[in-house]
Amino acid sequence: MFELIVETDFAAAHNLREYQGQCERLHGHNWKVQVVLASGKLDSLGMVMDFRDAKKIIGEILHKFDHSYLNETADFKILNPTTENLSKVLYHDLVRALPAGIKVSRVTTWESERCGATYFE
Repeated sequence: MFELIVETDFAAAHNLREYQGQCERLHGHNWKVQVVLASGKLDSLGMVMDFRDAKKIIGEILHKFDHSYLNETADFKILNPTTENLSKVLYHDLVRALPAGIKVSRVTTWESERCGATYFE
């Protein structure tokens, strides 16, 4: 099995519904996202997939969140926009967007330098 790792970032605001504390108030993060893609086979060039193509797909998915208020996006109208749920939403968006044969191993989203959450199946 081969894994490809892509890291990127975006900025967005959110507030946690029903949270007792400061995070219930509107606040923002410069989110860091790490995506790990996997495949048991390499293409004719010896790649899981071209980094350029992987970054493009990830960028298109993150574009809907960049410089937004997460609570107002379609994904988080009801779902609480926690770091855990953001990782899960990104994971499933990637599963739908990637070409056949490329698996999403995990998505880790960091809301700060020391705090992040990973989702995988």
